[in-house]
Amino acid sequence: MNSADLVWVSISTVLVLMMVVPGLALFYGGLVRAKNILSVLAQVLAVFSLVLVLWFAYGYSLAFTEGTPFFGNLSRAFFSGMYDIPNGTFELSGAIPELSFASFQATFAGITCALIVGGFAERMKFSAVLIFIGIWMTFAYIPVAHMIWAGDGYLAGDALDFAGGTVVHINAGVAALVAAYYVGPRLGYGKEAMQPHNLPMTFIGACLLWVGWFGFNAGSALGASNDMALAFFNTIIATAAGVLAWLACEALLRGKGSLLGGASGAVAGLVGITPAAALVGPVGALIIGAITGAACVWGVHTLKRLLKADDTLDVFGIHGVGGIVGGILTGIFNAKPLGGPGLETLADIPGQLWLQVEGMLIAAVISGVVAIVALKIAGLITGGIRVTVDDERQGLDLSSHGEQAYQK
Repeated sequence: MNSADLVWVSISTVLVLMMVVPGLALFYGGLVRAKNILSVLAQVLAVFSLVLVLWFAYGYSLAFTEGTPFFGNLSRAFFSGMYDIPNGTFELSGAIPELSFASFQATFAGITCALIVGGFAERMKFSAVLIFIGIWMTFAYIPVAHMIWAGDGYLAGDALDFAGGTVVHINAGVAALVAAYYVGPRLGYGKEAMQPHNLPMTFIGACLLWVGWFGFNAGSALGASNDMALAFFNTIIATAAGVLAWLACEALLRGKGSLLGGASGAVAGLVGITPAAALVGPVGALIIGAITGAACVWGVHTLKRLLKADDTLDVFGIHGVGGIVGGILTGIFNAKPLGGPGLETLADIPGQLWLQVEGMLIAAVISGVVAIVALKIAGLITGGIRVTVDDERQGLDLSSHGEQAYQK
């Protein structure tokens, strides 16, 4: 066991936890209307907690043990066999206890599922949310994670995804888009103003996401190493490029940049560099951040109008589009002639790009199909997946949770 590696992975696990609660919760909470903020906070918190429990029960075992190309086995259910506490012995995963690796990966599963909440915010029943997420995590997140990250996974070692561009962002983005279509648009969508109610809160959430993302990306090196150092700096520079690219696009399109645009650009840059974190050089990271930032401006405006989906908090426009762009660019800038540590020649890029696209397509199909089935089941169990018209007008804070964030 390497103590330095153990410390870094432990810190990274805490950082990813901070990304979700409070980071993602505040980022999402500020973007919805005042009458729904508590519902979003509650959904993010409850979804994250549910996934952590399911990960402990069977999720980790099915995702990271050997088995089929898409599922492992149940030999590590409830983390069985990882430790012998009376004798003080712990199984290792690399140079750290397997318990620490499993804990780190639990936060990845949790944030992936919590991201989906943004697609159907302000209109879905709380109980239906939990049932849907439990099914989707089991039959979408686990097989995609196994496919790319497990030793015997279908694309393990082939599709480049250092920290979750496909496993986390494309996976969640597609599920959120499908859920937005299935649940239907919010009452008054496209006719009434639905402005974010608290942009300072969203800004704080975005900043917490940026800080926490060092655990997400650099933590995926699973130790104090050159890969960690490279992923750490790439996360800094790509995010900064994403902010500036988004603001520049807004300035060109609207004549002025916005705080919301800057915060969204930071998240876009972070998403874009996630699959590439330690697989490209710093110049490649800068380019990836800038291109992803600009692409996500198109994703949340033009593409959203074309898709005609009320993806409330633009999960697909940022995480789906950003994950796709980042994954493709990873296959390019991984090449050694372009400053990356991987592909030997530029002639190797087309083959790698096909592997990148193959992984994305498989993940998108799995995520989308499972989302439809899970939403259908959740609706049948709860007597309809959506809250009533009166409850939606009143706001989910009162109708679903019996409390208000702000007193009049």
